[in-house]
Amino acid sequence: MSTTIPKETLIFFKKLATNNDRDWFNEHKPEFKAIETKVKAAYNYLGELMNSHDQIEKIKIFRIYRDVRFSKNKLPYKTHFGGSFARKKPELRGGYYLHIQPNDESFIATGFWEPNKEDLLRIRKEFEMDDSEMRTILSDKAFKETWGGFVGDELKTAPKGFDKEHPAIDLIRRKQFIFTKKYKDKDVIAEGFLEEVNDDFKKIRPYFDYMSDVLTTNLNGESLL
Repeated sequence: MSTTIPKETLIFFKKLATNNDRDWFNEHKPEFKAIETKVKAAYNYLGELMNSHDQIEKIKIFRIYRDVRFSKNKLPYKTHFGGSFARKKPELRGGYYLHIQPNDESFIATGFWEPNKEDLLRIRKEFEMDDSEMRTILSDKAFKETWGGFVGDELKTAPKGFDKEHPAIDLIRRKQFIFTKKYKDKDVIAEGFLEEVNDDFKKIRPYFDYMSDVLTTNLNGESLL
């Protein structure tokens, strides 16, 4: 099993970026399939590492083919690999994502991309009632050094039914609860990169433990499972 991201991955995607058409891709498809096999093995290896500290239910590596039906961008191929790691449901919430792209555009992401309306309301109600535990997690030194702060979409004002002057309005108005970290190309192809990613994912755990507890209980702290 591959324990590194092969450097050929970044080289191939740089070439594809300037030759993003079916003729070129079909001519170089055997090269891509060989790279894809190694990269899939690397994602599965990362999943094994993560299972030492979490419960990963499913690993999904996204296809290179773009869905151009409703897009103005008609280029047929993605110029990156992306893969998600789903936690065991329903008790464990949140997910992980690893994105491999040249020109220092690789990153990891974790959190809640598109919480459904019930989860979103439950999270906002928790912050309205008490945001202290979330603030403690966000202010932790090791956490901040790795993940920084929240990224993603947010409302410009308070959501319906919430006070725009509430002290936790910066958290309440969020629509996504995501953290990201970027990596340079030299880091991605280095020995130990996947182990570093795994260590970074470990540091998100206090956040996931908190959010899982929130989303599996009601406002009285009673289990919904």
